[in-house]
Amino acid sequence: MSWATGIMVYVVIWWTVLFGVLPLGVRRVEKPGRGEEPGAPERPELRRKAIITSIVAAVLWLGFYALHEADVFSFRRLVESS
Repeated sequence: MSWATGIMVYVVIWWTVLFGVLPLGVRRVEKPGRGEEPGAPERPELRRKAIITSIVAAVLWLGFYALHEADVFSFRRLVESS
């Protein structure tokens, strides 16, 4: 696997995990002010969620890399068999 493929796989995993992490710990604003959306989170904690996402994505990417290096699956075989 080239470094470019590795980076792209990590980015795809990162974004997928982010969508799973975003709703965690969300609390609505009890009394929204004028111009505030009632469903908007009180404290979105985006920095914490980005850190959690990065750690989880790194672990999943390492698993992907280990399976790829062990030749459990190969993108080349998928293309050749088509």
